[in-house]
Amino acid sequence: MTHLPLTDLLVFVAYMAGITLFGCSFYFRKGANASETFTSGGGRLPAWAVGLSIFATFVSSISFLGLPAKAYTGNWNAFVFSLSIPVAAWMAVRFFVPLYRSLNSVSAYSYLETRFGPWARVYASLCYLVTQVARMGTIMYLLALPLNALLGWSVPMIIVVTGAGTLLYATLGGIQAVVWTDAIQGIILIGGTVLCLVVLLVNMPGGASQAWELASAADKFSLGSWSLSDWGSETFWVCLLYGVFINLQNYGIDQNYVQRYLTARSHRDAVRSTLFGSLLYVPVSFLFFAIGTSMYAFYQAQPDLLPPAVAARPDQVLPYFIVQGLPVGVTGLLIASIFAAGMSTVATSLNSGATILLTDYYVRHVNPRASERQSMRVLHGGTVTLALLGVGCALAMMRVRSALDAWWMLSSVFSGGMLGLFLLGFFSRKARNPEAALGAALGVSVIAWICLFQERWPLPVALHKNLAIVLGTTAIFLTGFVLAAVLRRGSEGIKEGK
Repeated sequence: MTHLPLTDLLVFVAYMAGITLFGCSFYFRKGANASETFTSGGGRLPAWAVGLSIFATFVSSISFLGLPAKAYTGNWNAFVFSLSIPVAAWMAVRFFVPLYRSLNSVSAYSYLETRFGPWARVYASLCYLVTQVARMGTIMYLLALPLNALLGWSVPMIIVVTGAGTLLYATLGGIQAVVWTDAIQGIILIGGTVLCLVVLLVNMPGGASQAWELASAADKFSLGSWSLSDWGSETFWVCLLYGVFINLQNYGIDQNYVQRYLTARSHRDAVRSTLFGSLLYVPVSFLFFAIGTSMYAFYQAQPDLLPPAVAARPDQVLPYFIVQGLPVGVTGLLIASIFAAGMSTVATSLNSGATILLTDYYVRHVNPRASERQSMRVLHGGTVTLALLGVGCALAMMRVRSALDAWWMLSSVFSGGMLGLFLLGFFSRKARNPEAALGAALGVSVIAWICLFQERWPLPVALHKNLAIVLGTTAIFLTGFVLAAVLRRGSEGIKEGK
């Protein structure tokens, strides 16, 4: 275990207390107790803050710690995921942002009800809620691991502290607190990323050129295999396809992002913030991979600086460098920003999840004429309930062999069908309830087979689990599209014959 100097520990505590109090301060601002303010900020937040919030929502603390670890142990194959973002971002601003801003609902899933009926809205919103609980649990658990090594606190205690701190300002401050704290944390995270890379390269014995030579010799800059016949490994094409579909899901239908589009002052601001927040991730993820590759070169050139116990656990190399290699004070701030990045992602899920509980369930099925007071009770109660479920999921993750693998499987199974339904509803005007239901059933079956049963009933060609969302979404869309074309043409022919 690595112990933080007192100065860094004080900086960490001060930052965490400050960001939590700042988020809570929105409770005392004008209109804070209105449900519209809680869920969309009254549609008056500036584009740059919304853009940074979109960026911070995408960049969890897992990205900051996980991507450098991938580059340290392997190559830049996972960076292909980032290269797919411009495609998804363009489709989001071209098709989805105008759609959501034209709807009279803060829920992303109300559109599905207008296209396919109440079942589609319930299905998508329920899948979203289950996915968010799993997402919060995974983030809090994986965040607790390096902080356990750095601070010496127990993993359960870190999970509970993370959940409690996030719950406090997410409940009191609503979406305004989430967006503005996201913006601050995003700026600090970018600054810390740049500083890490600069310190690594400056302290290389032979300078940046030596880092380049060592990394090149180990083929660290490879984007992966370009094979078109291998679909069972993380090749360039598998990562690219996965990235396009998962990012289209993120920026196109995920309530976390859709709600951000509605907080902007105008359609133009919503487009600008979406492009800014999504495209900003590309250069920042480039820095993450550069840090991982530079760490590899740094410790290859100076192997005596890395203890064997740390070297045996690649995910601990970056936290070790942050403590040992960065100036005192900066270390505490950067660790705090990593911790806060996890909190911001969890806060986003809490606020968006509570919004869905209010709009898609309470107002839609229980009390359509809910008063402001009743709506705020549901929002606050929903936030608390989701926080407790997230903490419970995080504690349960302690018994799972690989939390990341568990998260990827859960997110594929529960969220894979949502994108297919949205695409079918948007691009196929003929598709109706029966075609959508059959398509969803087939698509979810494809996803479940790839994730859970492929080893038992294999195909001649193995399929990587990242392709689950690709094939599941495609199955839903094509099934619904073809059935609608055939059935509607047949019914039109019968009408014409009569």
